[in-house]
Amino acid sequence: MNRGALSEIDLQAIAHNLKEVKRVTKGLPVIAVVKADAYGHGGVEVSRVFEKQGVHSLATAFIGEAQRLREAGIRIPILVLFDCSDIKSFFSYNLIPVIHDLRTLKAFSKEAGKRECTIDVHIKVDTGMGRMGFTSEKDALKVVQFSNINITGLMSHFSEADLSDIGYAQMQLNKFLEVKTCFNKKGLRPLCHMANSAATVNLRDSHLDAVRPGLMLYGCSPFKGHMEGMKGIHLKAPHTVFTTVLALRELKKGQPVSYGRTFITTRKTLAGVLSVGYADGYPRALSNKGYVILKGKLASVIGRVCMDLIVVDVTDIRGVREGDKAILLGSEGKITISAWELAEKAGTIPYEILTSLSGRAEKIYVR
Repeated sequence: MNRGALSEIDLQAIAHNLKEVKRVTKGLPVIAVVKADAYGHGGVEVSRVFEKQGVHSLATAFIGEAQRLREAGIRIPILVLFDCSDIKSFFSYNLIPVIHDLRTLKAFSKEAGKRECTIDVHIKVDTGMGRMGFTSEKDALKVVQFSNINITGLMSHFSEADLSDIGYAQMQLNKFLEVKTCFNKKGLRPLCHMANSAATVNLRDSHLDAVRPGLMLYGCSPFKGHMEGMKGIHLKAPHTVFTTVLALRELKKGQPVSYGRTFITTRKTLAGVLSVGYADGYPRALSNKGYVILKGKLASVIGRVCMDLIVVDVTDIRGVREGDKAILLGSEGKITISAWELAEKAGTIPYEILTSLSGRAEKIYVR
């Protein structure tokens, strides 16, 4: 058997979530974020869905991600959000760089001049994230001096649009709009985009010319209150991540389980050993906290999560057999284990759960 988990991914659910974004934004262009292998759902397969559903463009983090999409036959525009390390690849693979500084823009201008062509670029403005981008209107406007450059996009990124208090997000938006106005006064009309998933829902003024959602496309609310903050937006989780019962063990009362003896049985216990561990993206922080779904019921994780295995208590679940399917993330019947639930128990965020647990699982696509 292969190690770790399997991830069954419903591509129709992803298409549904995109339609919800389009409905909320009244048909605005969508830049679908597919970085990190489409948040662990498979960059190529998911991008094919988005291309078929008519998104404006895709956004990856690094050049290699974008190259793989091109090599798989994806033809729509692809933005590379952070990586300009191999300038020649942008020309050979027809990619759109996001420019963060004048030095990089100068290099693109020089390369385009050598090729006697122009290249489309998006300009990134840092409005308060403190990570990458031009930090002032004056510096950002210097981009107009370079030849062989088409400034087709202007963008920024929210740092906390997912909070109930959107004061800081509003400040960031206002700063971005000031830069946009300066560009417009220079006769430039780039595609302006700033809204991530949270802002797509929570800050309608930020929709501008296009939206740039990520997490919500994969069926997960960007808000800590989960679906309560979604304001009538109905998302479908496309993933069911599962593994199998590798072995069943009858344990006596008072017997320790797993490393460090952090769990001692208080009764005669039937323990199921599952073939997944932290090497497969199942958080070690779920030791003695996590649950899995077995035969439509919850089974608690007992003892520490190991590199390759976890142990669950199946004493009260009738008919469990070796080889049975155990759901780590997803639904069965009326029971659901969501990325948010796992994240809160593990002290992290759903992005990490999806990109680690779902991302490392072998994928099965359902259309």
